[in-house]
Amino acid sequence: MNRKILGIAMCLMVSLTGIFAGGKTDGQPIKFGGVWPLGDITGQQGSKAAQLAVDQINAAGGLLGRQVQLIVIDSELNPEKGAAAIERLVNVERVDFLVGGMASGVHLGQIPIMKQYQKITMWTGAASHLAEEAMGPNQDWYFHLHPWDYNQGESYVKGWAEIAAKYPKIKTARIFLAYEEGAFGSASYAATKALFSNAQIDGEAFKSAAQGGGDYTAVLERAKAYKPDIFLWAGYDADALPMLEQAKAIDFTPGLFVGAPPGWPANFGSSPLAESVSLYGMWAPSLNAISPASKKFYDAYKAKYSEEPATYFAPLSYSAIEIVADAVKKAGTVDQAKVIAELKKTKYDSPLGETITFGPSKVISNQGIRGQKILQWQNGVQQVLWPLNLATAAPEFPFKPWNAR
Repeated sequence: MNRKILGIAMCLMVSLTGIFAGGKTDGQPIKFGGVWPLGDITGQQGSKAAQLAVDQINAAGGLLGRQVQLIVIDSELNPEKGAAAIERLVNVERVDFLVGGMASGVHLGQIPIMKQYQKITMWTGAASHLAEEAMGPNQDWYFHLHPWDYNQGESYVKGWAEIAAKYPKIKTARIFLAYEEGAFGSASYAATKALFSNAQIDGEAFKSAAQGGGDYTAVLERAKAYKPDIFLWAGYDADALPMLEQAKAIDFTPGLFVGAPPGWPANFGSSPLAESVSLYGMWAPSLNAISPASKKFYDAYKAKYSEEPATYFAPLSYSAIEIVADAVKKAGTVDQAKVIAELKKTKYDSPLGETITFGPSKVISNQGIRGQKILQWQNGVQQVLWPLNLATAAPEFPFKPWNAR
């Protein structure tokens, strides 16, 4: 064999060694597989924010000298389609990491597939403790950013207690919870009853407009008769405006009108119905005034998409990409064990106004954020009421009567 043929043969052997060792060549992108409900504001803006993070990483030279690619599949808020999306991302698209997610019911359908393949996952959705129990312990590859329902409930109890202590006119003794009939809503109701042990709690389920419902009259009439200090509804963004329109039609004006969907309609704040509506969330644009990381994200998102991020799933999904990318940089590889080790050390100054770290929750090993914030629309702007150290405005109380708007 002459030297030329020998050289070609050696190059071929090196190439084949890289392929059969299971490693990707340096020219191939590092792939993130994202699953969101693209017909919902959380999925629309969450996927856009994740793409923004990918674009910024690529503009700065990529990861490990390779470009980064985000492949998004629509879950359509359907458990079967959400599970099929994971299957496709792993087996057809050959992604390195899984990100995204919204809706506990969808996630319950995805978890068996995720446990089968055990790809590093940075999940932004699913609050139900049922999803945590389904995932189970000893799944070191699974990182969950969104607080679980009991985390949220604990933060709400603490938050309303601190707000009531600071503003004594605000009462929280009687709570009525209207909840969508799926896993998210029923878990929210159970957690509220368990955690607000010093309050009187009542509630009733409704079929969300996101699932083909949208008539809340019966549940609102029952809530009005209950005369709650706090009326709370747990559903989806499609329920927000019709819920208020139907409350107005029966002149239902509780002390505090609180919504707890994962995301709100992009134009909700511009509606006169929004004034003094309180909400739970992890982020509001008003945080830009006190958090440089929030302002940096907000400005970049608005510049790229010519719209305002209207749901905390936008900065949360952006953070998911950033956290994994930072761990890959520190690990110097996409090797799963090494990336997991770096993810466990995460201290990420997030656009949500807090530093994200991971630690054990009741079941899983890698839980990120432990609570939500209490916000309120005032003059079309989401203001932070609690935590008090992040407050951007005092609460409007009581909820403004319809005829005063």
